[in-house]
Amino acid sequence: MTAEPDIDLDLSLRALADSNRRSILHAIRGHPLPVGSIAEVVGLSQQTTSHHLGVLRRAGLTVGVREGTRHLFAVETDGLAAVRSYLDDFWPTKLSKLKAAIEARDEPESAGSETHG
Repeated sequence: MTAEPDIDLDLSLRALADSNRRSILHAIRGHPLPVGSIAEVVGLSQQTTSHHLGVLRRAGLTVGVREGTRHLFAVETDGLAAVRSYLDDFWPTKLSKLKAAIEARDEPESAGSETHG
């Protein structure tokens, strides 16, 4: 057993599908902020911002931290790493297929020039 939180990829992807939530993540990517500051940055009410922060937290993409009496919200990098890992799995396959397609396209030209020489 590991101490890492279980990341629900479906929840994370659904959370990221909303542009307001992506804006919130962008707002807190550099440093933790209180909900009021986040709401001001993204142009939402505090209530709406709190709702979106809850969705992001349940998806494993944000975490609440205490700084004295203030409750701040920060990006949960482990949650984003899980999403990135999932998406990164697509690139090797796509790049391999692209390479194969280019090589297949170039093959007849190479073979043709070798037989004429």
